[in-house]
Amino acid sequence: MLTERHGDTVVIRAPAKVNLFLEVLGKRADGYHEIASLMVAVSLYDTLEIRDEPAGRVLLSCDHAELSTGSDNLVCRAAALLRQRTGCARGASIRLEKRIPLAAGLAGGSSDAAAALAGLNELWGLGLGRTELTVLGAELGSDVAFFFATPAAWCTGRGEQLTPLPLGRVLDLLLVCPPIGLATSEVYADVQVPEQPESGEAIRQALADGNVEEVGRRLHNRLQPAAERLCPVVAELRRRLARLGPAGTLMSGSGTTVFALCRDRRETLRIAREAGGGPDEESRPDVFIVQSCV
Repeated sequence: MLTERHGDTVVIRAPAKVNLFLEVLGKRADGYHEIASLMVAVSLYDTLEIRDEPAGRVLLSCDHAELSTGSDNLVCRAAALLRQRTGCARGASIRLEKRIPLAAGLAGGSSDAAAALAGLNELWGLGLGRTELTVLGAELGSDVAFFFATPAAWCTGRGEQLTPLPLGRVLDLLLVCPPIGLATSEVYADVQVPEQPESGEAIRQALADGNVEEVGRRLHNRLQPAAERLCPVVAELRRRLARLGPAGTLMSGSGTTVFALCRDRRETLRIAREAGGGPDEESRPDVFIVQSCV
């Protein structure tokens, strides 16, 4: 996350994430699934502008008409949790500019929640450290805590147990996001838990070594077959990208975003040109040229 202070306003940029590896290990007693995942933050950002609200209310507005700005939004829930745990009674007016697609496997909502925790901590002068914010983030959602461990982390449990990882080099990626989302719960309901889970040791080592070819060979997402059954567009996009010869292709999270891991920015630009879109504007996916965050 990138934070700036401008007088009485805190501006914070909330990055998206991709999963280079995601294995499902089993069903937990609390209803979640036990997972092991390698997450990397990428340079596609939502922006939050946060300023004091004199009446002590938390008000959220957003430029995306389909996104709720009520108490169910993770940003509002983050503010409520922060006030509850610290006893802070101050309010905030939060303006959210969305660029990360919704329900796309990029954790935009989780990143926004983490940004709200960090931004309000700064605005209200609460003095909470990264560890305390990470704990609060884990209470809000499985992916929220990751954004306090960027740029890369090995995530276990339901995704909230974090081991930060080194990046041997900046990664170049092309994200392709079809105009249709998938509910995470539906994808997990259809996933087949393997008897012998894949190990992520090799891809972690390749990432640390900066070996993009090996990272591409080791890309893995156990949720992908389920998502492709529910949304065949995901499979078609993945095949289309694979034919263009990147180091590797994979679906991120529970979908529907598919990404190409490229060898350098030149290859990313080439694949972006050649990937093309849908037959009409309505079915054309959004395409984003990104890099891993520093």
